[in-house]
Amino acid sequence: MSDKYVAYVSTYTYGDDYGIRVYDVDLEQGKLTEKDKVQITNSSYVTITHNRKYLYSITDFGVEGYKILDDGTLDFLGKASINGMRGCYLSTDNNDKLLFVAGYHDGKITVLRLENDGTFGGITDEIFHKGWGNMAERSFRPHVSCVKMTRDNKYLCAADLGMDYTDVYEVNHTTGKLKLVDIIHSDQESAPRHIKFSKSGRFMYIVHELGNTIDVYDYSDNNGNPEFERIQQICTLNEYHASGSAASALSLSDDYRYLLSSNAGDNSVVMFKIDDNSGELSKLFCLPVSGDYPKDVALFPDNKHLVSLNHESNTMTFFSVDTEKGLIVMNQKEIKVDKPNCIIFHKLPR
Repeated sequence: MSDKYVAYVSTYTYGDDYGIRVYDVDLEQGKLTEKDKVQITNSSYVTITHNRKYLYSITDFGVEGYKILDDGTLDFLGKASINGMRGCYLSTDNNDKLLFVAGYHDGKITVLRLENDGTFGGITDEIFHKGWGNMAERSFRPHVSCVKMTRDNKYLCAADLGMDYTDVYEVNHTTGKLKLVDIIHSDQESAPRHIKFSKSGRFMYIVHELGNTIDVYDYSDNNGNPEFERIQQICTLNEYHASGSAASALSLSDDYRYLLSSNAGDNSVVMFKIDDNSGELSKLFCLPVSGDYPKDVALFPDNKHLVSLNHESNTMTFFSVDTEKGLIVMNQKEIKVDKPNCIIFHKLPR
């Protein structure tokens, strides 16, 4: 029996009240077919727990939790306040005991306890980033854009798009408290946006929105002291590209062989192959997505198809992928969806 998947797409709800849409995935054709939708306001980002049992979403008042049923549909578990402005990103620790929420608007990290049944406990910590960055439009104050645990479950890395650095916090899993232990400085005015870790956990990737670059770091833990050494910086654009381009989210293929990002403005998707030994990236292609302002892109689990979420044209566009030739070819009609922002594929139990 072949594996079956669903895809969760989170959206802003300017057009209707359904912020999460659930799609059946056709791997052979690279297609998505809507099977359900969830009423939630401005679900700008979703995450799935490492045990694959629960899905959590950003919403206007805080966060909402859902149990993932066997057919991939979602059963509402509850909601919780984050005691601040609406978040932009969320993730769990690797034991699914803590939920971390990044606050773009108020520069805040919120930590919430998660119960064994997936419901919310209380807030365990709240940290506001402080300081002044570059005095240029939005990049003049803290904007926490991503919160991601190292794979050894020791440190939380918090990218601050406004301050051009990533704070590294030691996590006390008993109390749920964070302690600042390191700061990773990005290039000035580069705006670190999203973070991913390699399958082994040894390498960290940070994409920079305004710099249109991905920095690769070698990560190690030296007796309680995290060490991050930058080993590569690579551009997300071609030498020829549209002016005013901004790199968007990072996504990894299911098998961790490929890393993808998108370029709003340039309206392109860039795909890299990951060297397992060195962690370094080699660019396979940077090509148009046939949509306006791609906020997220992802490979289907077979690595043969790709979807782009085009925020301003209110579409998802679909492509066949040839990794050997470095090509993508549009393989079907676009799907209309209002303000799509994030997509996650989920394998169903057999």
